[in-house]
Amino acid sequence: MEFISFFVKDFIAQLQSPTLSFLIGGMIIAALGSELVIPESICTIIVFMLLTKIGLTGGIAIRNSNLTEMVLPVLFAVISGIAIVFIARYTLTNLPKVKVVDAIATGGLFGAVSGSTMAAGLTVLEEQKITYEAWAGALYPFMDIPALVTAIVVANIYLNKKQQRAAALDPTGDESPRPNRVQIWPIIEESLRGPALSAMLLGLALGIFAQPESVYKGFFDPAFRGLLSILMLVMGMEAWSRLGELRKVAQWYVVYSVVAPFLHGLIAFGLGMIAHITMNFSMGGVVILAVIASSSSDISGPPTLRAGIPSANPSAYIGASTAIGTPVAIGLCIPFFIGLAQAIGGL
Repeated sequence: MEFISFFVKDFIAQLQSPTLSFLIGGMIIAALGSELVIPESICTIIVFMLLTKIGLTGGIAIRNSNLTEMVLPVLFAVISGIAIVFIARYTLTNLPKVKVVDAIATGGLFGAVSGSTMAAGLTVLEEQKITYEAWAGALYPFMDIPALVTAIVVANIYLNKKQQRAAALDPTGDESPRPNRVQIWPIIEESLRGPALSAMLLGLALGIFAQPESVYKGFFDPAFRGLLSILMLVMGMEAWSRLGELRKVAQWYVVYSVVAPFLHGLIAFGLGMIAHITMNFSMGGVVILAVIASSSSDISGPPTLRAGIPSANPSAYIGASTAIGTPVAIGLCIPFFIGLAQAIGGL
């Protein structure tokens, strides 16, 4: 009962916070047929500034921290990203009318990280004065890249095996195309070049090797929450528009999009608790690890998966992520994991 009361209290607070209220507001005005359009170029600038700020925060903290404290959380971030892909591979693929490559791509997108969801989670923790390691935002690439690489590799292995089976059953004896060999480094390179990780890694590098405190305090930090609110409005409008795409594919994606963020977050929460007990990783850090695991990539993931798994249906994996996964992660999972941490007694 204590957990339920914490969750209800945090959920109500979330509804009143700019983060979720702007997201819901965007969905409402889109449903009402609003013609409001925020140019893509402005959204790109906002994403760059948000993730650069998070990177700067992490870089400055890493410069002033004991790196051994990061080892276990980083390892668990990698494990979480990879595990999420295999969960989709062996659960979502077994549901009716779900294609294997679409399910794997969906797992890759849900294993990768949403910069906006992470930014929202960090903001809520700060609003509620919950302490966490300043470098926790730097866990982003350690979950994001392994998930995308794993999804593309697993999908291509499946497609190659399918091609080999088809060749073996071909009665004509015609020579079939040779299976494509999966190149790992181009996938990693593509992810690193994406706008989200580029901004994050730039901020990390500047925070570690430069002295950006003055511009951080005078520009990036004060603008962070206002820019996040605008991004939430845009994401709300996009989420509503993507619902139409999701209706074109198997309805099981809806069930997956609601359940998966909680399941993925609980796995990361459990791993984070191991780091909390053994390495004194803060409960706020545990919540952040759970939140980024519950998120699904909305920036770097889609173009990477389009290139790496071209046969997968974007309406399935992008629709599942944007229309349902992201609102669930921001609106429900953030208060859920904060409430869970409070119920355990660590906050």
